[in-house]
Amino acid sequence: MRELGFRRVLFLVHRSQLARQTKKAYQNVFSKSVSMGLVGTGNAEYDKDYVFATVQTLNKDQNLKKYSPDSFDCIILDEAHHSSANTYQKIMHYFTPKLWLGMTATPDKRDDEIEGRNIYEIFHHQIAYEIRLQQAMEEDMLCAFHYFGISDISTLDEKQLAKAKIGDRDFNNLTSDERVQHIVEQANFYGYSGERVKGLIFCSRIDESEELSNKFNQVINPETGKRYKTLALNGTATEEERQHAFERLAMNEGDSEEEPLDYIFSVEILNEGVDIVEVNQVIMLRPTQSPIVFIQQLGRGLRKAEGKEFVVILDFIGNYKNNFMIPIALSGDRTYNADNIRKYVISGNNIIPGGSTVHFDEIAKQKIFASIDKIKGIRSIIKESYCSLKNRLGRVPYLFDFYENGEIDPLVIIKEYKTYQNFLEYMEKELYVGKVAEKEKIILEYLSKTILSGVRPYELEILRREIRTGNLNIGEFCKDFEEKYQFSIDEKSFYNAIDVLQGRFVGKDDEYKKYSDMDLIVLADGDNSLKKSACLSYEFRKRLRHSEFSKQVDDIISVGLKRYSDKYATVDGTPFVLYEKYSRRDVSFLMNCGKDLSSTMYGMKRIGEDVFIFVTYHKEKVSDEKTYVDGKPDYADAFEDNMIFRWDTQIGRGIESSYVKDVCNAKRKHLFVKKSDAETNFYYMGQFDIMEKKAAKKKDNKGKERDIVKIRTKMHHPVREDLLRYLQSDIYTEKE
Repeated sequence: MRELGFRRVLFLVHRSQLARQTKKAYQNVFSKSVSMGLVGTGNAEYDKDYVFATVQTLNKDQNLKKYSPDSFDCIILDEAHHSSANTYQKIMHYFTPKLWLGMTATPDKRDDEIEGRNIYEIFHHQIAYEIRLQQAMEEDMLCAFHYFGISDISTLDEKQLAKAKIGDRDFNNLTSDERVQHIVEQANFYGYSGERVKGLIFCSRIDESEELSNKFNQVINPETGKRYKTLALNGTATEEERQHAFERLAMNEGDSEEEPLDYIFSVEILNEGVDIVEVNQVIMLRPTQSPIVFIQQLGRGLRKAEGKEFVVILDFIGNYKNNFMIPIALSGDRTYNADNIRKYVISGNNIIPGGSTVHFDEIAKQKIFASIDKIKGIRSIIKESYCSLKNRLGRVPYLFDFYENGEIDPLVIIKEYKTYQNFLEYMEKELYVGKVAEKEKIILEYLSKTILSGVRPYELEILRREIRTGNLNIGEFCKDFEEKYQFSIDEKSFYNAIDVLQGRFVGKDDEYKKYSDMDLIVLADGDNSLKKSACLSYEFRKRLRHSEFSKQVDDIISVGLKRYSDKYATVDGTPFVLYEKYSRRDVSFLMNCGKDLSSTMYGMKRIGEDVFIFVTYHKEKVSDEKTYVDGKPDYADAFEDNMIFRWDTQIGRGIESSYVKDVCNAKRKHLFVKKSDAETNFYYMGQFDIMEKKAAKKKDNKGKERDIVKIRTKMHHPVREDLLRYLQSDIYTEKE
């Protein structure tokens, strides 16, 4: 405001408490260089330079008309996601300032599709500044926090909690003395920063918040030897009651004749517009409904205050389907890529920069992993992400927009809809005018499932070069490729990439029939292989004149190349990146197999001088009647430590078998591991050497002893500690 030279400023809020807090903060900056006043709840200081007003007061005609439309140089709207409301709109239509400035942590709302409700549109899609939790922590704008994910002893799920009325048995489960004692013990154990606890407790239901508050008030606080002082604050509380409660929570012993509050229990009214900087402990006793609400509630404790070094966040994690949203919220990653979410749970403290920490107890971790394995409602999540991005950009977004803006992973969209074309038709319906022909849709489907992931750049670069120039000299291309990527593309890989682009990378006959006549690339003869050229077919060039089809092909190429650069690029061109995840199809693709060999790639696969071992670390539990489940023996595959891995060969394969010789004689031996069958892709653990092999016996499913070989290996690189812990941790099974 000062740098822009604005003499008169209106700061509009929806609660009088916020007006007072904001005025105080501005006075700390401007001192007495400008006059400041309040309008609303008994205050009428209309003539000040900087006015802090409530929308409820100012939108009344007799108050609004005290100003001319151009009275203010700048008008700031706090909690600007409310600006589509009639009260705000009346004020916005009346005034004509030089600058409207909206501030909000939640610009994306569920009614954004309704005309006039899109906050981005109200502000002409102009985003002056955006900052997320991770960046704010990096820049030391917020108080450090220590997050602890703790297993809850309540067994109720989201459906039970959402009922208008719940039975006595369920309510007693939610508010039992045992649960209260569990919460008190954990709150006391993990502590707080400051002279005394000043906490907020978020509940799932109003009746729960009231009963828990009553029970807390009967419990002795181990820190003070006195009973806790708490109250429940919900929607029926008046502005004065809320303000009084906040003051009691913030005060210290002896500040007033009244006793300070230790905790305020609530459901939603503390999610926004509450600025109690003294809060040093936040307790969450409810399922995470969305990452936005999670951050809103966590954020109640992130304001810096004198004598407060950090805030403690205690999240009691129950048997909730949405537990996967917790690591999404903490990491700020909105891709909803299951592998990424698992990594964040595994990484723990690596999620948040600076002095903040993240810890999950083992049972809480397993509850989150179980939720990740069964993510529900992904189409609703995709739709929400699309609407948010469309509103922000002011146009129809494409896959690269999702990737660049950190929205849902394009691969997640393709997994659900096969092509982005299908998704656009589903979302926009009759409004979507960019229809493509059925043959073009088949091409988009093949490119999306084959090169969009970006596991290697060959096909992407060839296709982009062809589209831009119309013709490609193989020798020149290989030279340019090496200059760009600092490793060469060999002749076999180049021709394999051409085969891929001709629709031949398939695993089934029906796929071959569907894709092999796409007719994208034509090879022309030359004196030698490097003088040969490749060009787009006449049919494909003709199809690219269709602007929507061309745009989507370019979109796939852009996403694939960016993903390669971000995830898979290596300095020496080696096919696999340590600890990234790959499917069996990816291995076929990267090893130039010419077709998808996934169906033959179980346990072990020898490809040329390379052998690949695929291990599921936790096998499905067997029934009493069977020695193993559905052809999957319970092999003793396990890491002894971060270097030594024990592996059992396939049952019936003895020490002299060609199977074992294929493993032992391979020049390069690669290990791929996934935690359980719920995961589709494998972590690449790196190469290994065989230290010893020993003949052994194992019973088959008929009880007959068969040959196997127990092999002890040594990894070329120590396995990353957090990944090793994840693989070795038990699988959590939800109770039926």
